[in-house]
Amino acid sequence: MEVSVAGDTIGHAAAVRIARSAAMDGSVSHPHRAALARSADAPALRARTDFVHHLCALHGRHPGLIDAAAGDLHAPDWMGTAAIAFAGERALLAQIAAAAGPVPGTPGQAASEAALLQQRHVLETLGRSDRAGCTLGAAAALILDWAAMRETLNLVALRFGVDATPSALPPGDLVLAWIGRTDAARARAVTFGAEQLLAQHRGFWSLLEARHHARGGDLTPVAGAA
Repeated sequence: MEVSVAGDTIGHAAAVRIARSAAMDGSVSHPHRAALARSADAPALRARTDFVHHLCALHGRHPGLIDAAAGDLHAPDWMGTAAIAFAGERALLAQIAAAAGPVPGTPGQAASEAALLQQRHVLETLGRSDRAGCTLGAAAALILDWAAMRETLNLVALRFGVDATPSALPPGDLVLAWIGRTDAARARAVTFGAEQLLAQHRGFWSLLEARHHARGGDLTPVAGAA
């Protein structure tokens, strides 16, 4: 992801670093997410069902991380709009989860539930952080990374007959431009919060991948898929 933003040099460096982290360590590059998009067999159906239920558990509660960021005195104006838009994402999540049916039975369920609870705890901690800029950085990274999450959600929605209207979240360029204008006093905290969020999302996909393998799944590529 190329970044072209003006403003404080430290803020610009933070925007570049976060954009690169999102591209290299976020949802978009995780192999399990790519495998879900390429496959169309029964294990893929169970894996997609698992995905939507676990994403609902991670981000389906209100108030969430973006809601917390919207209450920050230093939040950009668009963060309030993002909070409203994410309410729509939560509603879509709930709708798809209902259509998908129950969570697939998986060996080691207790351990995976504990891992998911720990990820959710980290997100809640980021949302309560008193370090200036940390919550805003985490929320900004969530918006950036949600584009990849939404691609998979759209795929799952189509499979289960749910009409997924386009996301109304702010575009990534707007988010990165704001990070690029972040002052030096907050840039480190914004970067920390963003990278913590991306790490939790990476762990989320790895957890889903481990659950898939525990069920003995092997995602078979669709004929002709890259």
